Amino acid sequence: MNLTGQQLIGYRESAKSDETFPAFDPCNGAGLETFFYEATEKEIGEAVELAESVFSDFRDLSAEARADFLEAICEETMALGDKLLERATAETGHPLARCEMERNRIIQQAHLFSELIREGSWADARIDLGDANRQPMPKPDVRSMMQPIGPIAVFGASNFPIAISVLGADTISAFAAGCPVIVKAHPAHPGTCELAARAILGAAKRCNMPEGIFSMIHGRSTEVGSCLVQHPGIMAAAFTGSLAGGRALMDVAAARPVPIPFYAEMGSVNPIFVLPGALTQKKEQIAAGFVTSLTMGVGQFCTNPGLVAGIGSDDWDNFSELVAKKVSEFAPSTMLHAGIHEAYTKGIELRNNSAVLELIGKSSASPNPDACEAAAYVFQTSRQGIMSDPTLLDELFGPVSTLVNCEGVDDMVAVAEKLDGSLSASVHGTEEDLIDFHPLLSVLQRKAGRLIFNGYPVGIEVCHSIHHGGPYPAASHSFFTSIGTRCIERFVRPVCYQDWPDSQLPLELQNANPRDVWRLVDGARSNSALKV
Repeated sequence: MNLTGQQLIGYRESAKSDETFPAFDPCNGAGLETFFYEATEKEIGEAVELAESVFSDFRDLSAEARADFLEAICEETMALGDKLLERATAETGHPLARCEMERNRIIQQAHLFSELIREGSWADARIDLGDANRQPMPKPDVRSMMQPIGPIAVFGASNFPIAISVLGADTISAFAAGCPVIVKAHPAHPGTCELAARAILGAAKRCNMPEGIFSMIHGRSTEVGSCLVQHPGIMAAAFTGSLAGGRALMDVAAARPVPIPFYAEMGSVNPIFVLPGALTQKKEQIAAGFVTSLTMGVGQFCTNPGLVAGIGSDDWDNFSELVAKKVSEFAPSTMLHAGIHEAYTKGIELRNNSAVLELIGKSSASPNPDACEAAAYVFQTSRQGIMSDPTLLDELFGPVSTLVNCEGVDDMVAVAEKLDGSLSASVHGTEEDLIDFHPLLSVLQRKAGRLIFNGYPVGIEVCHSIHHGGPYPAASHSFFTSIGTRCIERFVRPVCYQDWPDSQLPLELQNANPRDVWRLVDGARSNSALKV
């Protein structure tokens, strides 16, 4: 399968622009095979209009047909073999094993969604039976369920070229709901995106899907993304990336004549609070786990911990020394691309010049700037230092964190209150610690989407219960997740049918319940047919 660098609009290719851009290997700055064409406004419009034209057909397909399509995507992705992994490695600097892990994750995720839509209860079918004899007024028959909303725009992440990109949960959950998808390929790994897109299109052809349920466009300029979100045919957008990029597109979505939901996963500090009981019992294990979590993926996960708070004591001092030593052992490694490396380098310079921070540990080896390499750093400050410089609570993407010395539970609560919304918050403690520090836990429940006990934020279990989101700026809407089966809820809305003929209702709402789904009938859960 050869790369063309063109827009994939349904089943056809398009290259109407004279403007192209290359892909780079971040390890050496060398250009990679194929130049990629910047999408024109006309091409973007063609992709969205094609998606609009087939939405009704796709929406009306059976859940079984959509589930078969998701499983065919898995098969076509695996059929790419090592070519997908090798291209992702070349464009990101990720080890081949990491890229294989990402591929395994998207396969697991697609199967999870196929099972979900086959089972059917996710649609939240509800039935309140009518009563013509009710006095003083007859009671109408009212039924409702979740229905897909229309074409979805998807913006993948730079740090997960396979798992949170073209083949990520945004695309898969939209397909599961019955929504066509237009993906804006990430310019840092456009070749990986094209290979993944061709796997989706191959599956669509195999399953006789209507042309237009999937398209992919390229673009390095911000105008391409803005044009896509502004198109009146787009009904919602999903984004994973920086706070600046997400907020800009979020504002575009809100400023439309008809605003649309914009589901963005953006910046997060992912604090860790180490309580005294745990610190006394296992400071060595906590220090090792924290540094592993901090440096994993060169600190380029959205859940790397950027702040650790503890109460000053001999145990805390020992913990800080252990952290500094382990950070010094981290070998500088290649970051995803030059833009991220430049931002990280500037952020470290600012922290080195901060009057309230003390550098207590860094990689002993020097990074190679020509290879976009990053060293790991750990700084230290007090609660007063954090309070005096709010920028220290901003995410700096990379392997850097700050230890905060607190004097007691009140200091910890004050630090937690100062934090913006976060994807996660971790607490290391004993059960007795949790009782003593209950005021801290109350704050963290307001601040984070996922609360972790005696663990670390990196490494997200893809399952039905997971929540990957949080209060702003971690996400644009804290009610929704971008990972796990609940993320399908972003692309549906409730539709209510009052006194509708049974034969014209969706299968999930018909009296006979031909799909055998669980429903809420007059307030009670049931999967039985109705005798009406």
